[in-house]
Amino acid sequence: MTSQFIFFSGKGGVGKTSMACATAVRHADEGRRTLIVTTDPASNLADVFEQPIGHKITAINHVPNLWAMEIDPDQATQEYIDRAMAPLRAAFPPQMVQVMEEQMSGPCTAEVAAFDRFVDFLELPRQNGNGQPPAQFDTVIFDTAPTGHTLRLIELPVAWSRSIEEAEQGSGQTCIGPAAAIQEAKHKYERAVRTLRNGAQTTFIFVLQPEATSIKETRRAIGELGKLDIHTHQLIVNGIIPSAEATNPLFAGRRQMQSGYLAQIEQELPLPTRWMSLLDGEIKGVARLRKVAQRLFEGQTDLDLRKETSTPTTEVEIVNRKSKIQNPTSAIWPRLLPNGHSRTLFFAGKGGVGKTVASCLTAVWLARQGYKTLLLTTDPAAHLGDVLGAPVGDEVAPVEGAPNLWATKIDPKAVAEVYKKRILDDARQRGRPVEAIRVMEEELNSPCTEEIAAFDQFIDYASQDKWQVIVFDTAPTGHTLRLLELPLDWSKQLDVKVFASVDTVAADDVAKQRFGQVIDMMRDPNRSTFAFVMYPESTPIIEAYRASRELGTLDIPTGLVVANLVIPPEQATTPFSRARRAMQEKYLVEIGERFNVPVLQIPLLPHEVKGLDLLTELAGKIYQNGAAIAMNGRNQ
Repeated sequence: MTSQFIFFSGKGGVGKTSMACATAVRHADEGRRTLIVTTDPASNLADVFEQPIGHKITAINHVPNLWAMEIDPDQATQEYIDRAMAPLRAAFPPQMVQVMEEQMSGPCTAEVAAFDRFVDFLELPRQNGNGQPPAQFDTVIFDTAPTGHTLRLIELPVAWSRSIEEAEQGSGQTCIGPAAAIQEAKHKYERAVRTLRNGAQTTFIFVLQPEATSIKETRRAIGELGKLDIHTHQLIVNGIIPSAEATNPLFAGRRQMQSGYLAQIEQELPLPTRWMSLLDGEIKGVARLRKVAQRLFEGQTDLDLRKETSTPTTEVEIVNRKSKIQNPTSAIWPRLLPNGHSRTLFFAGKGGVGKTVASCLTAVWLARQGYKTLLLTTDPAAHLGDVLGAPVGDEVAPVEGAPNLWATKIDPKAVAEVYKKRILDDARQRGRPVEAIRVMEEELNSPCTEEIAAFDQFIDYASQDKWQVIVFDTAPTGHTLRLLELPLDWSKQLDVKVFASVDTVAADDVAKQRFGQVIDMMRDPNRSTFAFVMYPESTPIIEAYRASRELGTLDIPTGLVVANLVIPPEQATTPFSRARRAMQEKYLVEIGERFNVPVLQIPLLPHEVKGLDLLTELAGKIYQNGAAIAMNGRNQ
């Protein structure tokens, strides 16, 4: 029997994992031997199934026929290096093997290793070694990372096959190891591409919500897959406000907003589509997943999806919670304002939680206080222009209608070309040998150059002294952490060159100094603030907490938390809205206890946050009367 492969993709925060898990439970309940595996660096399969999973195929409790695995990037990397180097250890001197292994410690190896592990699941039948999983799965479901990262992952087999071919014709070396050692990987990747293109075997399900950025992201992703000759798509439209909430002004407004986007989805994305309502609680646990699956596959009504039991929240409990979750804005201002020198603000968090809105709100507010502010994004799926309501290009430019505010986006593909040209031109000017330049060019043609180049561009902005505040709308958490770890990894790379005979000590020292200065800035709470954005639900809180702790291992403290999409207490007027508000209050308390930093709350509005007028109005409300304090120090 031929295995079926189902990929869940879409903009971060739209509910991919929930929909993927519900689908996996459904397939297993129907008797199919089913595996769900995640390629997301910030996985939360274990949170949804409420049991440990990890980097091994694990049986899911209470669901016969269902197994799961979370690919761990670190373990996958070590496994990949061990497999690639095993045949070489006996054939080459230890010193040469050590150089090869050090070369493979670069930042791109982790991504390729995760993809290599992912490809294994496209080549079933296979055994896991413990005898428990079946030799062959009927259905393999991939819960993928947010769209931009996913597309890069899927592009890798094409890119790496080309890189391996070029290396074979040249030095025999690539940045993921010797070409001879990874020749089999090339064939694996080619087979993977054929499987992805086979519409009878592979389906891509895009999860989206009825909102502009989600629709735009889905269209873009479908177009990018089309360039790779992948065309079998379906949709799940998630988060639809129930019709019964028409009596609640907040949710009635959002439902009206959604109606236009639902019509747009039907018109612009004519694909097989399932519809999923917003629930009054989280999607966690097998029982809840089964109910969601009923709605997805059988069209159950909204009422059928409500919790079987609902414990009313007393007024005393609400008052006690409120006392724990209120943070005066006076505690937040010092984390945002320059303090005698420039300040850099990083907004990070799980995809789709509202980082772009939070960063735009903050940048607009700071600019209105008189600070010369630069707003930029390193996210491959940039939405700054959509939120600002103004075009944002690859060059720094003033935002029309917003004095003191400039904006730009870092396009990884564009900056990679500039980065490669700069390095090769410098090599030629230094009179490096033709052979060495050719080896450098082979290295620079590898897919990881885009990420390195994006970070290099980030370094340039962060090193400039003409801005009083720089606000970064960063990529989703896993990607962001890898981006921040790059300078440390890349500095190691500078010590071990394939072209070691070339004298690059001076250039390496300059690069290390630049990286070191920016890392020092990131670690200094007086000069930078890392703000984690989340909505008050379990999954984004856990993911942000993990990321915060990992930043801590780099000695980078978390300075602020932004709780987004918070239902105002006065808007909780129906059973549905009260249930969601009560859930949020519980998690707002948890946010404060976990992070122990000031918490800024952004309310859920009946409409999208778009345009300078709305950004200015909302920023004034959430930051309250900070103008007087801010203005006192604006010319520092």
